[in-house]
Amino acid sequence: MKIPVIKHLTEFIEQKDADFIEETIEVLESLTELPTLKDEELDVIGELISNLYGALEVQKSIQNGESKKDALNGFMKRVLGSIDK
Repeated sequence: MKIPVIKHLTEFIEQKDADFIEETIEVLESLTELPTLKDEELDVIGELISNLYGALEVQKSIQNGESKKDALNGFMKRVLGSIDK
């Protein structure tokens, strides 16, 4: 996951709507079912999906009253904490 990408997607959600992100996730998840995709392509799609889900999580925190900076930092701390375990 990349903070600049999640930050950009969070701004997109603020300007547009989270529905665009949710629909994009559905499309990308559907693409992963193609048997002809190479591992590298699946990795890229997986990274995109992770960033999209991350942006949705950050947006939820912002809607719950956190500042954008705190929401991004809190999200990354949770991600890094789950990786360390």
